[in-house]
Amino acid sequence: MPHAERPKTIVTRKLPDHVEARMTELFDVEFNAGDVPMTADQLKDAVARAEVFVPTVTDDITADILASAGPQLKLLANFGVGVDHIDLAAARAHDILVTNTPGVLTEDTADMVMALIISVPRRLAEGEKLVRAGEWQGWGPTGMLGHRVNGKRLGIVGMGRIGQAVARRARGFGIQVDYHNRRRLPEAVEQTLEANWRENLDDMLADIDILSINCPYTPDTHHLLNEKRLGLLGKDVYVINAARGEIIDEEALTDALEQGAIAGAGLDVYENEPHIGERLLALDNVVLLPHLGSATFEGREAMGDKVIANIRIWADGHRPPDQVLEGWA
Repeated sequence: MPHAERPKTIVTRKLPDHVEARMTELFDVEFNAGDVPMTADQLKDAVARAEVFVPTVTDDITADILASAGPQLKLLANFGVGVDHIDLAAARAHDILVTNTPGVLTEDTADMVMALIISVPRRLAEGEKLVRAGEWQGWGPTGMLGHRVNGKRLGIVGMGRIGQAVARRARGFGIQVDYHNRRRLPEAVEQTLEANWRENLDDMLADIDILSINCPYTPDTHHLLNEKRLGLLGKDVYVINAARGEIIDEEALTDALEQGAIAGAGLDVYENEPHIGERLLALDNVVLLPHLGSATFEGREAMGDKVIANIRIWADGHRPPDQVLEGWA
């Protein structure tokens, strides 16, 4: 059954101008012009009034928030792929559909992962800081030595769209690829990617030179890389994370970096965003980025287009194409 022709839609953050203009044409939409993350009370007010609610990763949509939802709220159209910030069971209990924006961020995020894989071993961020500080004294045979990535072995945790895109890029740099995934990829895909499946994560960690975290964040992957598993990595290993910060025990990672138990890290996400621990900030062997994985004009507009498509198809009385099911990972 079709829903309202112009459903009341509340968006929690500032979206690209193109996306907001199109939403204004199609829906009775309310934007967050100040682009400041909503408080819990503001989120409760929004879900109490909206027919369609559009949150982002900065919004913690808990069961308590959804308990304030009015009976008219039937669609939660997430602006983003990850839905770990949404209580899917609570949404289902309130008969609220949840959608996301899969597929459109794959290449951008994989580009960022590859950039970190190169920049950390080659010490690019350290070198840039040296030049800007006016401390560079010119080229020298032993100046700013790093490690080549060609010939190294990359271990990818999570071989979905993004993991596979990272593997394709890595092969172009002459990097060998191992991967750990809940399910093994079809043999034809493995051959195309030249990727070697490792059923046991701990065994893979002991054999690699670079580790890339590309799995979703779920209760099962919380602190997947903990103190014990960090201890399985060699002292010349680099850790890359552009997935979710909570997958790594950040305190344990900082300890390992400080102690020289691993060589370095490239991080685009953090356990307590936007807070980053002072100890982590003080380290030279870490590249720290402000959650830039999907931050391209093209990617963000494509995300918005997906949100709009999901709302329009739902409003027409059909199942939205990107519906997320409880237990999704």
